[in-house]
Amino acid sequence: MGRLFGTDGVRGVANADLTAELALGLSVAAAHVLAEAGTFAGHRPTAVVGRDPRASGEFLEAAVVAGLASAGVDVLRVGVLPTPAVAYLTGALGADLGVMLSASHNAMPDNGVKFFARGGHKLADELEDRIERVYEQHRTGEPWERPTGAGVGRVRTYEEGFDKYVAHLIGVLPNRLDGLKVVLDEAHGAAARVSPEAFTRAGAEIVTIGAEPDGLNINDGCGSTHLDLLKAAVVEHGADLGIAHDGDADRCLAVDAQGNEVDGDQILAVLALAMREAGTLRGNAVVGTVMSNLGFKIAMEREGLQLVQTGVGDRYVLESMKEHGYALGGEQSGHVIILDHATTGDGTLTGLMLAARLAATGRTLADLAGVMERLPQVLVNVPDVDKSRVSTSAELTSAVTEAERELGTTGRVLLRPSGTEPLVRVMVEAADIDQARSVAGRLADVVKSALG
Repeated sequence: MGRLFGTDGVRGVANADLTAELALGLSVAAAHVLAEAGTFAGHRPTAVVGRDPRASGEFLEAAVVAGLASAGVDVLRVGVLPTPAVAYLTGALGADLGVMLSASHNAMPDNGVKFFARGGHKLADELEDRIERVYEQHRTGEPWERPTGAGVGRVRTYEEGFDKYVAHLIGVLPNRLDGLKVVLDEAHGAAARVSPEAFTRAGAEIVTIGAEPDGLNINDGCGSTHLDLLKAAVVEHGADLGIAHDGDADRCLAVDAQGNEVDGDQILAVLALAMREAGTLRGNAVVGTVMSNLGFKIAMEREGLQLVQTGVGDRYVLESMKEHGYALGGEQSGHVIILDHATTGDGTLTGLMLAARLAATGRTLADLAGVMERLPQVLVNVPDVDKSRVSTSAELTSAVTEAERELGTTGRVLLRPSGTEPLVRVMVEAADIDQARSVAGRLADVVKSALG
């Protein structure tokens, strides 16, 4: 069996890859592993379980709840809420475990199971590996030790979770949003109620799109992966900005008043300067990834701030932040982590903080985002090559060196072997898009000839 857990939980096509049996078995295994690790010692264990609106989340939630309760864990069902809400409530309620059912920005047929440890933090890799081993061990026949009588878990709906999370979001805002008009694209996802409520309570005038989930329309032509509807709505309604989430609302992308996209790097740049001004940007540093736009790095250096870069993936960003005590980090895709207020990327919180900066300064989003110039970035995937030889091919090393010499200080080259496919990703940034395309094309040809 290949590793079930990816970088963001267990994901697959619901009822094909991710079945009710798998969800139930993983939940029981998680309860046993955490019990053995001492997490439940001295008290009756509790778990928070939430989901996004996908139709498959209904039966998968039932399976997870059944598995946990059968293992002696009391369950608080919080219903449809964003992933960061489940993480927050896991910590705020002192729960021993959090479970979120979502496939984030993926299409509706997919779903996923993501576990949070006490405090709302992602489970450690070794615990995920242990859960897999225990699940497999019992799947093939070894019976579980099962509590009976009063030892079984109790299940109740925790409706207060919605208000508790929204109150948290409002409570950490530095200022109100009175006078702002904001268009919110909820991707027919988990934030369809939370985000409009939070922005309204904070004082903004709102227009909502993609806020009518029916279980089948999540991420369908809307949200952070499809910005055209939001761009048009912002211009049509004369809004100050637009905010787009993905299906589980751990991402935030923005649109300025003219309908131009503001990506995760630009949002990070705006928030970094706001946090420096407020004295909350620890270490005068922001954490990004190797895919962060070079323009972001140049802007931060110009402002006297450091951009710390990690591997691609918000888990690596978070690991660096926690290890070094940094307060802000994220990805170009819109995963933004404000560690003083969240243990994971939180799209609603990010959008609120961005809007608060507009309200506090009286400046437009285009003006604020103009702190960085987003350099043209070209990405070419080269399939069917020996990706293991990327770092050892003399021919490729020579071609990269020549490309870097041509680009100088206003461009860069990044070659990334895929983690799951036999392909190499060639990324080139340059001050001029035609130059970026030309260099990327030449490098792709060398990758194909040297590694094919």
